[in-house]
Amino acid sequence: MAPSRNVPLMAICLLLISGSICQPTTYQTGTLRSRSIPSEALELPSDDYYDETEDNPTTFPPETVSVNRGTLKRCDYNPCEEDQPPCAELRATNHCLCPGFTSHLEAPQAPFLKTVAWNGSDVILRWCAPYSFVKAYKVTVGGTERQRFGMDRRSGGLGPIENVSEVCVVSLNDAGDSEASCMMYQPRDHSLSLKAGLIGGALGLLLLLLLPVLLWRRRQRGKQQTAITMTDTIDT
Repeated sequence: MAPSRNVPLMAICLLLISGSICQPTTYQTGTLRSRSIPSEALELPSDDYYDETEDNPTTFPPETVSVNRGTLKRCDYNPCEEDQPPCAELRATNHCLCPGFTSHLEAPQAPFLKTVAWNGSDVILRWCAPYSFVKAYKVTVGGTERQRFGMDRRSGGLGPIENVSEVCVVSLNDAGDSEASCMMYQPRDHSLSLKAGLIGGALGLLLLLLLPVLLWRRRQRGKQQTAITMTDTIDT
Protein backbone atom coordinates (compact mmCIF):
# COMPACT_ATOMS: atom_id res chain seq x y z
CA MET A 1 0.00 0.00 0.00
CA ALA A 2 2.86 2.35 0.57
CA PRO A 3 3.98 2.41 -3.09
CA SER A 4 0.52 3.38 -4.31
CA ARG A 5 0.53 6.46 -2.14
CA ASN A 6 3.80 7.65 -3.68
CA VAL A 7 2.56 7.44 -7.30
CA PRO A 8 0.83 10.86 -7.44
CA LEU A 9 3.75 12.48 -5.71
CA MET A 10 6.18 11.00 -8.21
CA ALA A 11 4.00 12.08 -11.16
CA ILE A 12 3.97 15.62 -9.92
CA CYS A 13 7.75 15.58 -9.52
CA LEU A 14 8.19 14.21 -13.05
CA LEU A 15 5.98 16.97 -14.46
CA LEU A 16 7.90 19.64 -12.62
CA ILE A 17 11.24 18.21 -13.71
CA SER A 18 10.18 17.85 -17.34
CA GLY A 19 8.81 21.43 -17.40
CA SER A 20 12.02 22.88 -16.12
CA ILE A 21 14.02 20.91 -18.66
CA CYS A 22 11.84 21.84 -21.65
CA GLN A 23 11.65 25.54 -20.81
CA PRO A 24 14.06 27.43 -23.25
CA THR A 25 16.76 29.50 -21.77
CA THR A 26 16.10 33.23 -22.09
CA TYR A 27 19.77 34.27 -22.32
CA GLN A 28 21.42 32.33 -25.09
CA THR A 29 24.96 32.78 -26.24
CA GLY A 30 25.20 35.48 -28.92
CA THR A 31 21.53 36.49 -28.71
CA LEU A 32 21.75 39.21 -26.01
CA ARG A 33 19.66 42.20 -27.17
CA SER A 34 19.74 45.79 -26.02
CA ARG A 35 16.85 48.22 -25.98
CA SER A 36 16.24 49.61 -29.47
CA ILE A 37 17.06 53.35 -30.13
CA PRO A 38 14.84 55.32 -32.52
CA SER A 39 16.58 56.19 -35.76
CA GLU A 40 15.55 59.87 -35.38
CA ALA A 41 17.83 60.19 -32.35
CA LEU A 42 20.85 59.23 -34.46
CA GLU A 43 20.28 61.99 -37.01
CA LEU A 44 22.30 65.24 -36.71
CA PRO A 45 20.33 68.44 -36.13
CA SER A 46 19.81 70.61 -39.20
CA ASP A 47 21.68 73.90 -39.53
CA ASP A 48 19.17 76.74 -39.14
CA TYR A 49 21.66 79.48 -40.19
CA TYR A 50 23.19 78.13 -43.36
CA ASP A 51 21.93 75.98 -46.22
CA GLU A 52 23.95 75.37 -49.35
CA THR A 53 20.78 74.55 -51.29
CA GLU A 54 18.86 77.58 -50.12
CA ASP A 55 17.23 79.36 -53.03
CA ASN A 56 17.44 82.84 -51.47
CA PRO A 57 20.57 83.03 -49.32
CA THR A 58 21.04 85.92 -46.95
CA THR A 59 22.62 88.93 -48.65
CA PHE A 60 24.93 91.28 -46.78
CA PRO A 61 25.23 95.03 -47.28
CA PRO A 62 27.59 95.97 -50.12
CA GLU A 63 29.88 97.78 -47.69
CA THR A 64 30.44 94.69 -45.56
CA VAL A 65 31.05 92.38 -48.46
CA SER A 66 33.28 94.85 -50.20
CA VAL A 67 35.38 95.54 -47.10
CA ASN A 68 35.96 91.83 -46.47
CA ARG A 69 36.92 91.22 -50.07
CA GLY A 70 38.89 94.42 -50.41
CA THR A 71 37.28 95.38 -53.72
CA LEU A 72 36.02 98.90 -52.93
CA LYS A 73 37.71 102.07 -51.74
CA ARG A 74 36.49 104.83 -49.48
CA CYS A 75 34.62 107.63 -51.17
CA ASP A 76 36.45 110.90 -51.71
CA TYR A 77 34.20 112.68 -49.21
CA ASN A 78 35.40 115.44 -46.89
CA PRO A 79 32.83 116.57 -44.29
CA CYS A 80 34.55 119.98 -44.07
CA GLU A 81 34.58 120.68 -47.81
CA GLU A 82 31.92 122.95 -49.27
CA ASP A 83 29.70 122.45 -52.33
CA GLN A 84 30.32 118.72 -52.74
CA PRO A 85 27.68 116.07 -53.51
CA PRO A 86 26.38 113.91 -50.65
CA CYS A 87 28.34 110.77 -49.99
CA ALA A 88 25.33 108.64 -50.98
CA GLU A 89 25.56 110.03 -54.51
CA LEU A 90 29.30 109.39 -54.61
CA ARG A 91 28.71 105.80 -53.51
CA ALA A 92 26.09 105.25 -56.21
CA THR A 93 28.18 106.71 -59.03
CA ASN A 94 31.67 105.62 -58.01
CA HIS A 95 30.86 102.35 -56.20
CA CYS A 96 32.82 103.40 -53.14
CA LEU A 97 32.34 103.19 -49.38
CA CYS A 98 30.83 105.90 -47.19
CA PRO A 99 31.24 106.27 -43.43
CA GLY A 100 28.27 105.29 -41.33
CA PHE A 101 25.52 107.91 -41.52
CA THR A 102 22.49 108.11 -39.25
CA SER A 103 19.06 107.66 -40.82
CA HIS A 104 16.83 110.47 -42.02
CA LEU A 105 14.33 109.25 -39.43
CA GLU A 106 16.68 110.31 -36.62
CA ALA A 107 17.67 113.79 -35.51
CA PRO A 108 21.15 114.53 -36.88
CA GLN A 109 24.32 114.67 -34.88
CA ALA A 110 25.90 118.03 -34.10
CA PRO A 111 28.25 119.62 -36.65
CA PHE A 112 31.75 120.69 -35.67
CA LEU A 113 32.29 124.46 -35.52
CA LYS A 114 35.89 125.16 -36.56
CA THR A 115 36.36 128.95 -36.56
CA VAL A 116 34.51 132.22 -36.02
CA ALA A 117 36.57 135.18 -37.20
CA TRP A 118 36.32 138.72 -38.53
CA ASN A 119 37.05 138.89 -42.24
CA GLY A 120 37.30 142.59 -43.03
CA SER A 121 33.59 143.30 -43.49
CA ASP A 122 31.69 140.70 -41.46
CA VAL A 123 32.07 137.68 -39.19
CA ILE A 124 32.70 134.38 -41.03
CA LEU A 125 32.19 130.98 -39.42
CA ARG A 126 33.32 127.60 -40.77
CA TRP A 127 32.14 124.15 -39.72
CA CYS A 128 32.31 120.44 -40.63
CA ALA A 129 29.23 118.35 -41.35
CA PRO A 130 28.24 115.44 -39.09
CA TYR A 131 27.88 111.88 -40.38
CA SER A 132 24.12 112.28 -40.48
CA PHE A 133 21.33 113.09 -42.90
CA VAL A 134 21.18 116.92 -42.86
CA LYS A 135 18.82 119.24 -44.72
CA ALA A 136 20.03 122.63 -43.41
CA TYR A 137 22.20 124.41 -40.86
CA LYS A 138 21.02 127.06 -38.43
CA VAL A 139 23.35 129.66 -36.90
CA THR A 140 22.52 131.55 -33.72
CA VAL A 141 24.27 134.53 -32.15
CA GLY A 142 23.65 135.03 -28.46
CA GLY A 143 20.80 132.50 -28.59
CA THR A 144 18.98 134.27 -31.44
CA GLU A 145 18.81 132.81 -34.90
CA ARG A 146 20.90 134.84 -37.34
CA GLN A 147 21.23 132.76 -40.53
CA ARG A 148 20.28 129.47 -42.21
CA PHE A 149 22.41 127.69 -44.79
CA GLY A 150 21.85 124.78 -47.15
CA MET A 151 23.01 121.23 -46.62
CA ASP A 152 26.03 121.67 -48.93
CA ARG A 153 27.40 124.75 -47.15
CA ARG A 154 30.31 124.63 -44.69
CA SER A 155 30.79 128.37 -44.11
CA GLY A 156 28.80 131.59 -44.04
CA GLY A 157 28.85 135.26 -43.19
CA LEU A 158 26.94 136.73 -40.25
CA GLY A 159 27.59 140.44 -40.72
CA PRO A 160 29.18 142.49 -37.92
CA ILE A 161 28.90 141.36 -34.29
CA GLU A 162 29.49 144.30 -31.97
CA ASN A 163 29.58 142.57 -28.57
CA VAL A 164 31.07 139.41 -27.09
CA SER A 165 28.61 136.69 -28.12
CA GLU A 166 28.24 132.92 -28.27
CA VAL A 167 28.00 131.76 -31.88
CA CYS A 168 26.46 128.31 -32.46
CA VAL A 169 25.66 126.13 -35.47
CA VAL A 170 22.99 123.40 -35.44
CA SER A 171 22.20 120.76 -38.09
CA LEU A 172 18.55 120.14 -39.02
CA ASN A 173 16.37 117.57 -40.73
CA ASP A 174 12.70 116.56 -40.64
CA ALA A 175 13.23 114.44 -37.52
CA GLY A 176 14.54 117.33 -35.42
CA ASP A 177 17.54 119.46 -34.50
CA SER A 178 20.96 118.39 -33.33
CA GLU A 179 22.82 119.69 -30.33
CA ALA A 180 24.64 122.97 -30.87
CA SER A 181 28.35 123.38 -31.56
CA CYS A 182 29.40 126.77 -30.15
CA MET A 183 32.31 129.20 -29.82
CA MET A 184 32.68 132.55 -28.08
CA TYR A 185 33.34 135.46 -30.42
CA GLN A 186 35.42 138.37 -29.14
CA PRO A 187 35.02 141.41 -31.44
CA ARG A 188 38.04 143.52 -32.17
CA ASP A 189 38.18 147.29 -31.49
CA HIS A 190 37.78 148.37 -35.09
CA SER A 191 37.52 152.04 -34.06
CA LEU A 192 41.27 152.17 -33.31
CA SER A 193 42.24 151.03 -36.78
CA LEU A 194 39.73 153.42 -38.28
CA LYS A 195 41.12 156.33 -36.29
CA ALA A 196 44.67 155.40 -37.25
CA GLY A 197 43.67 155.35 -40.89
CA LEU A 198 41.97 158.72 -40.68
CA ILE A 199 44.93 160.29 -38.92
CA GLY A 200 47.36 158.88 -41.45
CA GLY A 201 45.27 160.15 -44.33
CA ALA A 202 45.01 163.61 -42.81
CA LEU A 203 48.76 163.83 -42.29
CA GLY A 204 49.38 162.82 -45.88
CA LEU A 205 46.98 165.44 -47.18
CA LEU A 206 48.60 168.09 -44.99
CA LEU A 207 52.03 167.25 -46.36
CA LEU A 208 50.74 167.56 -49.90
CA LEU A 209 49.35 170.98 -49.10
CA LEU A 210 52.51 172.19 -47.37
CA LEU A 211 54.91 170.96 -50.01
CA PRO A 212 54.10 173.71 -52.61
CA VAL A 213 54.35 176.36 -49.91
CA LEU A 214 57.76 175.11 -48.83
CA LEU A 215 58.98 175.04 -52.39
CA TRP A 216 57.73 178.61 -53.02
CA ARG A 217 59.44 179.92 -49.91
CA ARG A 218 62.67 178.22 -50.93
CA ARG A 219 62.54 179.88 -54.30
CA GLN A 220 61.92 183.26 -52.74
CA ARG A 221 64.91 182.87 -50.47
CA GLY A 222 67.04 181.93 -53.47
CA LYS A 223 65.96 185.07 -55.35
CA GLN A 224 66.69 187.29 -52.36
CA GLN A 225 70.17 185.84 -51.97
CA THR A 226 70.87 186.38 -55.66
CA ALA A 227 69.73 190.01 -55.47
CA ILE A 228 71.93 190.70 -52.44
CA THR A 229 74.91 189.18 -54.17
CA MET A 230 74.45 191.34 -57.26
CA THR A 231 74.10 194.52 -55.12
CA ASP A 232 77.32 193.80 -53.32
CA THR A 233 79.10 193.26 -56.63
CA ILE A 234 77.93 196.63 -58.02
CA ASP A 235 79.01 198.51 -54.85
CA THR A 236 82.48 197.11 -55.03
